[in-house]
Amino acid sequence: MRDAVETQWIDLDGSGRFQAYLALPPARKGPGIVLFQEIFGVNAHIQAVARQYALDGFVVLAPDLFWRQEQKVQLGYAGDDMARALAMMKQLDGGELEADCRAAAQALRDRAETTGQPIASLGYCLGGRLAYLSASMGLVDAAVAYYGGGIHDQLDRAASITCPMLFHYAENDGNIPLTAVEKVRETMGSRADVFVYPGATHGFNCWDRGSYDPPSAVSAHGRTLSFLAGHLFSA
Repeated sequence: MRDAVETQWIDLDGSGRFQAYLALPPARKGPGIVLFQEIFGVNAHIQAVARQYALDGFVVLAPDLFWRQEQKVQLGYAGDDMARALAMMKQLDGGELEADCRAAAQALRDRAETTGQPIASLGYCLGGRLAYLSASMGLVDAAVAYYGGGIHDQLDRAASITCPMLFHYAENDGNIPLTAVEKVRETMGSRADVFVYPGATHGFNCWDRGSYDPPSAVSAHGRTLSFLAGHLFSA
Protein backbone atom coordinates (compact mmCIF):
# COMPACT_ATOMS: atom_id res chain seq x y z
CA MET A 1 0.00 0.00 0.00
CA ARG A 2 1.41 3.38 -0.96
CA ASP A 3 1.76 6.23 1.54
CA ALA A 4 -1.22 8.58 1.61
CA VAL A 5 1.13 11.56 1.23
CA GLU A 6 4.20 11.47 -0.98
CA THR A 7 7.03 13.86 -0.06
CA GLN A 8 10.36 14.87 -1.56
CA TRP A 9 12.78 17.76 -1.86
CA ILE A 10 12.79 19.30 -5.33
CA ASP A 11 14.96 21.89 -7.06
CA LEU A 12 13.69 25.38 -7.90
CA ASP A 13 15.24 28.03 -10.12
CA GLY A 14 14.92 31.66 -9.12
CA SER A 15 17.75 34.09 -8.61
CA GLY A 16 19.72 30.90 -7.97
CA ARG A 17 19.05 27.21 -7.56
CA PHE A 18 17.46 26.27 -4.26
CA GLN A 19 15.16 23.57 -2.90
CA ALA A 20 11.65 23.17 -1.59
CA TYR A 21 9.82 20.45 0.32
CA LEU A 22 6.95 19.05 -1.76
CA ALA A 23 4.01 17.12 -0.29
CA LEU A 24 1.49 15.52 -2.63
CA PRO A 25 -2.06 14.63 -1.50
CA PRO A 26 -3.57 11.14 -1.70
CA ALA A 27 -5.07 11.96 -5.12
CA ARG A 28 -1.60 13.16 -6.24
CA LYS A 29 -3.21 16.30 -7.66
CA GLY A 30 -5.24 19.28 -6.49
CA PRO A 31 -5.08 23.00 -5.71
CA GLY A 32 -1.71 24.28 -4.52
CA ILE A 33 -0.36 25.90 -1.37
CA VAL A 34 2.98 27.70 -1.15
CA LEU A 35 3.84 27.15 2.52
CA PHE A 36 6.21 29.75 3.96
CA GLN A 37 8.36 28.84 6.95
CA GLU A 38 9.01 30.63 10.21
CA ILE A 39 12.56 31.78 10.96
CA PHE A 40 13.47 28.21 11.93
CA GLY A 41 13.72 26.85 8.41
CA VAL A 42 11.73 24.09 6.75
CA ASN A 43 12.09 22.10 9.94
CA ALA A 44 10.21 19.07 11.25
CA HIS A 45 7.19 21.19 12.18
CA ILE A 46 6.87 22.89 8.79
CA GLN A 47 7.29 19.55 7.05
CA ALA A 48 4.53 18.13 9.24
CA VAL A 49 2.28 21.09 8.38
CA ALA A 50 2.96 20.44 4.69
CA ARG A 51 1.88 16.82 5.13
CA GLN A 52 -1.16 17.94 7.14
CA TYR A 53 -2.43 20.15 4.32
CA ALA A 54 -1.54 17.51 1.75
CA LEU A 55 -3.79 15.08 3.61
CA ASP A 56 -6.50 17.74 3.27
CA GLY A 57 -6.14 17.52 -0.51
CA PHE A 58 -3.61 20.21 -1.41
CA VAL A 59 -0.33 20.07 -3.31
CA VAL A 60 2.01 21.79 -0.86
CA LEU A 61 5.39 23.36 -1.63
CA ALA A 62 7.53 24.76 1.21
CA PRO A 63 10.55 26.68 -0.18
CA ASP A 64 13.81 26.83 1.76
CA LEU A 65 14.18 30.59 2.37
CA PHE A 66 17.57 30.44 4.14
CA TRP A 67 19.30 28.64 1.27
CA ARG A 68 21.74 31.48 0.62
CA GLN A 69 23.09 31.08 4.15
CA GLU A 70 22.70 27.34 4.72
CA GLN A 71 20.69 24.93 2.63
CA LYS A 72 17.82 23.08 4.31
CA VAL A 73 18.70 24.32 7.79
CA GLN A 74 16.36 23.03 10.49
CA LEU A 75 16.31 24.85 13.82
CA GLY A 76 14.60 24.52 17.18
CA TYR A 77 12.85 27.21 19.19
CA ALA A 78 15.17 28.04 22.09
CA GLY A 79 18.76 28.66 23.13
CA ASP A 80 21.44 28.65 20.43
CA ASP A 81 18.94 27.68 17.75
CA MET A 82 16.79 30.71 18.53
CA ALA A 83 19.82 33.00 18.43
CA ARG A 84 20.92 31.48 15.15
CA ALA A 85 17.45 31.83 13.65
CA LEU A 86 17.29 35.52 14.58
CA ALA A 87 20.75 36.12 13.14
CA MET A 88 19.83 34.41 9.88
CA MET A 89 16.62 36.39 9.62
CA LYS A 90 18.56 39.65 9.91
CA GLN A 91 20.69 38.62 6.93
CA LEU A 92 17.69 38.16 4.65
CA ASP A 93 17.29 40.59 1.76
CA GLY A 94 13.78 41.75 0.89
CA GLY A 95 14.34 41.70 -2.85
CA GLU A 96 15.83 38.22 -2.74
CA LEU A 97 12.91 36.96 -0.64
CA GLU A 98 10.44 38.32 -3.16
CA ALA A 99 12.36 36.59 -5.93
CA ASP A 100 12.10 33.33 -4.00
CA CYS A 101 8.35 33.86 -3.53
CA ARG A 102 7.95 34.32 -7.28
CA ALA A 103 10.04 31.25 -8.07
CA ALA A 104 8.10 29.07 -5.62
CA ALA A 105 4.68 30.23 -6.81
CA GLN A 106 5.63 29.72 -10.46
CA ALA A 107 7.14 26.31 -9.77
CA LEU A 108 3.94 25.23 -8.04
CA ARG A 109 1.73 26.48 -10.88
CA ASP A 110 3.95 24.71 -13.43
CA ARG A 111 3.62 21.29 -11.81
CA ALA A 112 1.43 18.73 -13.51
CA GLU A 113 -0.31 18.02 -10.19
CA THR A 114 -1.78 21.55 -10.08
CA THR A 115 -2.61 22.02 -13.77
CA GLY A 116 -5.68 24.21 -14.12
CA GLN A 117 -5.97 24.64 -10.34
CA PRO A 118 -5.66 27.83 -8.25
CA ILE A 119 -2.98 28.22 -5.61
CA ALA A 120 -2.74 29.96 -2.24
CA SER A 121 0.05 31.18 0.00
CA LEU A 122 0.10 30.27 3.68
CA GLY A 123 2.73 31.15 6.24
CA TYR A 124 3.68 31.64 9.86
CA CYS A 125 5.45 34.69 11.36
CA LEU A 126 8.09 35.55 8.71
CA GLY A 127 6.12 33.26 6.43
CA GLY A 128 2.90 35.07 7.27
CA ARG A 129 4.40 38.29 5.99
CA LEU A 130 5.56 36.52 2.83
CA ALA A 131 2.08 35.09 2.31
CA TYR A 132 0.79 38.67 2.45
CA LEU A 133 3.51 39.95 0.11
CA SER A 134 2.81 37.11 -2.33
CA ALA A 135 -0.79 38.28 -2.46
CA SER A 136 0.36 41.86 -3.04
CA MET A 137 2.52 40.68 -5.97
CA GLY A 138 -0.41 38.89 -7.58
CA LEU A 139 1.26 35.49 -7.26
CA VAL A 140 -1.62 33.62 -5.64
CA ASP A 141 -5.39 33.30 -5.71
CA ALA A 142 -5.85 33.40 -1.93
CA ALA A 143 -3.59 33.93 1.09
CA VAL A 144 -3.49 33.02 4.78
CA ALA A 145 -1.17 34.76 7.26
CA TYR A 146 -0.60 33.44 10.77
CA TYR A 147 0.81 36.12 13.11
CA GLY A 148 2.71 37.70 10.25
CA GLY A 149 5.40 39.94 11.69
CA GLY A 150 5.75 43.37 10.10
CA ILE A 151 2.64 43.29 7.92
CA HIS A 152 1.35 46.41 9.65
CA ASP A 153 4.51 48.22 8.51
CA GLN A 154 3.91 47.26 4.87
CA LEU A 155 0.29 48.20 4.46
CA ASP A 156 1.18 50.37 1.49
CA ARG A 157 1.22 47.04 -0.38
CA ALA A 158 -2.39 46.30 0.52
CA ALA A 159 -3.82 48.34 -2.36
CA SER A 160 -2.33 45.81 -4.78
CA ILE A 161 -4.13 42.84 -3.21
CA THR A 162 -7.12 41.61 -5.19
CA CYS A 163 -7.38 38.07 -3.84
CA PRO A 164 -9.17 37.11 -0.60
CA MET A 165 -7.08 36.93 2.57
CA LEU A 166 -7.34 35.42 6.03
CA PHE A 167 -5.33 36.68 9.01
CA HIS A 168 -4.80 34.89 12.33
CA TYR A 169 -3.37 36.81 15.31
CA ALA A 170 -2.71 36.08 18.97
CA GLU A 171 -4.24 38.36 21.58
CA ASN A 172 -1.05 38.46 23.65
CA ASP A 173 1.64 38.63 20.98
CA GLY A 174 4.67 40.51 22.26
CA ASN A 175 5.79 41.17 18.69
CA ILE A 176 2.44 42.26 17.21
CA PRO A 177 0.32 44.57 19.40
CA LEU A 178 -3.43 44.67 18.96
CA THR A 179 -3.11 48.21 17.61
CA ALA A 180 -1.15 46.73 14.69
CA VAL A 181 -3.84 44.09 14.16
CA GLU A 182 -6.47 46.82 13.98
CA LYS A 183 -4.41 48.67 11.37
CA VAL A 184 -4.42 45.52 9.24
CA ARG A 185 -8.15 45.03 9.77
CA GLU A 186 -9.00 48.62 8.84
CA THR A 187 -6.72 48.69 5.80
CA MET A 188 -7.85 45.36 4.36
CA GLY A 189 -11.54 45.99 4.95
CA SER A 190 -13.91 43.59 3.22
CA ARG A 191 -11.07 41.90 1.33
CA ALA A 192 -9.99 39.97 4.41
CA ASP A 193 -11.18 38.19 7.52
CA VAL A 194 -9.11 38.91 10.64
CA PHE A 195 -9.32 36.70 13.72
CA VAL A 196 -7.73 37.28 17.12
CA TYR A 197 -7.38 34.31 19.47
CA PRO A 198 -8.05 35.16 23.14
CA GLY A 199 -5.23 34.34 25.53
CA ALA A 200 -2.97 33.03 22.77
CA THR A 201 0.62 34.14 22.27
CA HIS A 202 2.96 34.24 19.27
CA GLY A 203 3.50 30.83 17.68
CA PHE A 204 0.27 29.33 19.02
CA ASN A 205 -0.05 26.98 16.02
CA CYS A 206 3.27 25.17 16.56
CA TRP A 207 2.94 22.05 18.69
CA ASP A 208 6.71 21.99 19.27
CA ARG A 209 6.72 25.36 21.07
CA GLY A 210 5.84 26.31 24.62
CA SER A 211 3.40 28.85 23.19
CA TYR A 212 1.30 26.11 21.52
CA ASP A 213 -2.37 26.63 22.27
CA PRO A 214 -4.49 23.71 21.02
CA PRO A 215 -7.90 25.46 21.10
CA SER A 216 -6.55 28.40 19.09
CA ALA A 217 -4.61 26.16 16.71
CA VAL A 218 -7.60 23.92 16.02
CA SER A 219 -9.95 26.86 15.54
CA ALA A 220 -7.52 28.61 13.19
CA HIS A 221 -6.90 25.44 11.22
CA GLY A 222 -10.62 24.87 10.80
CA ARG A 223 -11.14 28.41 9.57
CA THR A 224 -8.20 28.06 7.21
CA LEU A 225 -9.54 24.85 5.71
CA SER A 226 -12.97 26.40 5.23
CA PHE A 227 -11.39 29.47 3.62
CA LEU A 228 -9.18 27.42 1.28
CA ALA A 229 -11.98 25.04 0.35
CA GLY A 230 -14.21 27.97 -0.55
CA HIS A 231 -11.62 29.78 -2.64
CA LEU A 232 -9.56 26.95 -4.16
CA PHE A 233 -11.72 23.85 -4.52
CA SER A 234 -14.73 25.81 -5.75
CA ALA A 235 -12.71 28.06 -8.09
